[in-house]
Amino acid sequence: MWDPDVYQRYGDERSRPFFDLVGRVPVDAPRRVVDLGCGPGDLTATLARRWPSARVEGVDSSAEMIAKASALGAPVAFAVGDVRSWQPAPDVDVLVSNAVLQWVPGHEELLPRWAASVAPGGVIALQVPGNFGAPSHRALQELAASPRWADALNGVGLIRRVPDFAAYGRIFARLGCAVDAWATTYLHPLPAADGAEHPVLRWMDGTALRPVKAALPEADWPVFRTALGERLAEAYPVENGLVFFPFHRNFVVARTPEKDARA
Repeated sequence: MWDPDVYQRYGDERSRPFFDLVGRVPVDAPRRVVDLGCGPGDLTATLARRWPSARVEGVDSSAEMIAKASALGAPVAFAVGDVRSWQPAPDVDVLVSNAVLQWVPGHEELLPRWAASVAPGGVIALQVPGNFGAPSHRALQELAASPRWADALNGVGLIRRVPDFAAYGRIFARLGCAVDAWATTYLHPLPAADGAEHPVLRWMDGTALRPVKAALPEADWPVFRTALGERLAEAYPVENGLVFFPFHRNFVVARTPEKDARA
């Protein structure tokens, strides 16, 4: 279960890749815009402001996220949906997928279907984290594999692998798309108050730790979380009241062929 409030603890840091992504979308007046994996909807609402004449839709698999998004009152049609079975309508001119596809094993197989289904000349813009080998995730994986936790967390799927930006670029180029692909490593300075929980632990609560919390008995969750916090404190020391948290992300903006080119 997703918790929108926990996810939004570091809203500014989490939103920056979204704006870097959609800022490279070269479309002036789309008819329909879809934010696939829209989460709590606040970023989707900015798409409605950018393209006020478009029909803007937000889709997410979490009912909790959609309830939060719907409460915004934005001119956006929000709905619960599954990325794996979702199909673009033929008038979708912009499809955005921000920090979603890492949760979908084998999602590379979806991309040709989307590219063939959006409007000719439509744009698919996606961003996925590329930090799964970072100290934060190594600490999580090592702790989960330790004797204390291995049985309870076996099969939870903490190790996620996604293509890098160049691999995504090649996928779309083979489909005849014009490709703009890049990677960025952000350095997030996270405030760390004396006696407070480690900020990287609080960051991970919103995403990477969600399946762990769901898998563990209620009494075991705080024990696991405390042990992980100790490891993170070693990996990311506090410096002058801050923890410097590098976060690598991969981006691609792909424009599908125009109608004549497809034919």
